[in-house]
Amino acid sequence: MGKAGKALRRALETYGISQNKLAVTLGVDRSVVFHWFHEKRDPSAETVVQIATALKTINPEAAAEFISLYVGDFLYHEDENPS
Repeated sequence: MGKAGKALRRALETYGISQNKLAVTLGVDRSVVFHWFHEKRDPSAETVVQIATALKTINPEAAAEFISLYVGDFLYHEDENPS
C-alpha cells in the first residue's frame, strides 16, 4: 500500500492544496482523502484518474506531479530509465 498516497501527499503539500479542497472537488468525504493521504487505503485505478482530474481543475501542475510520481518509472522505456 501507499504509492498513490505518497504521490498524493507530495503533490498536495508541494502545491498547498488541502485534503478538504480535494475532497470537495471530488465530491467525497474528507475522511476518504485522509485515508489515501496517510496510506491507510489505496484508491482504485479509476479513482486515481478521478484524483488526477480533480487536481487538474485545482492546479494542473499538481495533477502532473501526482501522475508523474505515481506512474513515473512506467513512463520510461527500459533503455531510457535514468535509474
